[in-house]
Amino acid sequence: MYNIKIAQELKLKPQQVEATIKLLDEGSTIPFISRYRKEITDNLDETVITSIRDRVEALRELDKRKAAILESVEKQGKLTDELKAKLLAAATMTVLEDLYLPYKPKRRTKATIAKEKGLEPLAQIIFEQTGVDPKKEAEKYISAEKEVKSVDEALEGSRHIIAEWINENEEARKQLRKLYADTGVMTSKIIKGKEEEGQNYKDYFDWKELARTAPSHRILAVRRGENEKLLTSRIEVEEQEALKILQKLFVKGKNADSSQVMMACDDSFTRLLSLSMESELRMELKKRADLEAIDIFNKNLRQLLMASPMGQKRVMGIDPGQRTGCKIVCLDEQGKLLDNDVIYLIKSERELEEAADIVLRLFKKYKIEVIAIGNGTASRETEAFVKRLPFPIKPVIVLVSESGASIYSASEVAREEFPDQDVTVRGSVSIARRLMDPLAELVKIDPKSIGVGQYQHDVDQKLLRQNLDDTVVSCVNNVGVEVNTASKQLLTYVSGLGPARAQAIIEQRNKKGKFKSRVELSKTPGLTAKAFEQAIGFLRIHDAENPLDASAVHPEAYPIVEKMAKDLDCSVKDLVDSSELRKKIELSKYVTDKIGMPTLVDIKNELEKPGRDPREAFELFSFKEGVETLDDLKPGMELPGVVTNITAFGAFVDIGVHHDGLVHISEMADRYVKDPNQVVHVHQKVNVRVVEIDQKRKRIALSMKKKLQ
Repeated sequence: MYNIKIAQELKLKPQQVEATIKLLDEGSTIPFISRYRKEITDNLDETVITSIRDRVEALRELDKRKAAILESVEKQGKLTDELKAKLLAAATMTVLEDLYLPYKPKRRTKATIAKEKGLEPLAQIIFEQTGVDPKKEAEKYISAEKEVKSVDEALEGSRHIIAEWINENEEARKQLRKLYADTGVMTSKIIKGKEEEGQNYKDYFDWKELARTAPSHRILAVRRGENEKLLTSRIEVEEQEALKILQKLFVKGKNADSSQVMMACDDSFTRLLSLSMESELRMELKKRADLEAIDIFNKNLRQLLMASPMGQKRVMGIDPGQRTGCKIVCLDEQGKLLDNDVIYLIKSERELEEAADIVLRLFKKYKIEVIAIGNGTASRETEAFVKRLPFPIKPVIVLVSESGASIYSASEVAREEFPDQDVTVRGSVSIARRLMDPLAELVKIDPKSIGVGQYQHDVDQKLLRQNLDDTVVSCVNNVGVEVNTASKQLLTYVSGLGPARAQAIIEQRNKKGKFKSRVELSKTPGLTAKAFEQAIGFLRIHDAENPLDASAVHPEAYPIVEKMAKDLDCSVKDLVDSSELRKKIELSKYVTDKIGMPTLVDIKNELEKPGRDPREAFELFSFKEGVETLDDLKPGMELPGVVTNITAFGAFVDIGVHHDGLVHISEMADRYVKDPNQVVHVHQKVNVRVVEIDQKRKRIALSMKKKLQ
């Protein structure tokens, strides 16, 4: 039904769209379709499949609204064949609502009051502009019973009715909407007396910009300032240009009745249309700004979730603290909590000695390989202390982002994992684990709290949630999940599972021990055949008897791999182990009506490295020694840093001084940069130069340009 329209919009073949919609309606997930149904969709990727899903949902919503409107107008007895055809042909919600506006149940308006006084026939006579004398006609409508006391009252009431007709005219709204979209100017001003309180919005105290070119971060900043009762804002057009449009549409001459219509045009614009158009454009700008902000957040979140894992190591996690001390935890290779303690680094020499003894004792006892230190307050001091210790074997020491760790530590998930530990221990565990596997740990935290967004609390929360969930699902399924060690939260995001089935898998694992095969996993209570089909390709069992159980090869394709092995007179394990054998596979021999060349290529790639992790290898990073606070910075200083967040106007970089510096978009390269994501990604190691330090506002301006201006 929708395939041709969506195909035209997305420049696809109608059959691709039709097949994708069918798969989605049958309950297939986006990761499953993009990975295991390439032949059916003709190789569509996740991004395109997501666009098809979203567009289908929007068109179905439009059709639901059409049905409701048709029913409403029909009940009023006003549904003509012409109107029905127009409503059914409406391509957007805006056009649909414009058509419905004259028939929409209204609150009591000036026009309805005038109609109650019997002035609608007078309004109709004047609106037709046949050259009648409006005042003479109006005399006929003076009535004590109807509370029309004078000619002026009668004419004013008729103008109110005409103004409402003009406001409800589809063409008038269409043309004014375009005027606002093309020429509307957005302004903001500080509310008198709020100058001191509103210092964060200083740039918007007297701001003006063409609405269509205003960037998303400025629109959202102004809206936030309004919500905080610090700013006022408007979107306005040249009034004379708007009146010209209305007069051209509705004023037919220069007679007395035409002058009444001209006055009605003025009233309609000032009292009705200007407010309606401004409100519409504000909503449209908000929607556009939301989409841009969510897109930025999604890109940042994907980069953060796909950050390089250090892998299974014995880790000591330290959450730095001055007054309350540094909480230390020790974890084994699977992330299991072995021990915890507290050390103090800002008190007496004796306490420093005690701290050193505790760290060294735990290090030796648990054979620690890596020390992860949270990058919050006192992190550099803690790092310096740890680096001075005489370890028997030098450990790897890494500063880890602790953004969101406090949210996790107080969450129900953390209480469930560590019911007998306090929030400080849970937070330290989170810091240590996110070094081992960022994805596995960060899925336990609400993505909004991870700290890589821009105005994430100001955007459409439903839209944000769907987009962030899509991103997390995409990342989790792209990497794959080891079913015998995964947390419930990680399993929840696997294609086809969700919270209930993830819990069922955990319970089965706790009850019967590790799963030994995918076949055994299929017997989990509550895991339907459809859910198993959707999930199993993304679930790994690394010590299974069948090596394919540790791979992204779907069980439905096992017979093909077995046939490949049989044709080469070897086992499936031999195929995995021997590159020489794999070279002999002639993929064209195994094409079937269901599995074509794209999937066969995927299968061969998986045989080369079953269950490969698509994330980059972990790289060690260190901040510049001796640069630990704002006081240590000087303009011109060149420093290593890590990108922590990307916005529309630049990137924030951690240089190890407890305050991230900003590389403005104009300072990102020696060329013009339109999108910061084209230059950097979250967690990227970069070299920056200090441009300016604002001690009062704790702001650091940085540059990535190689040429000095």
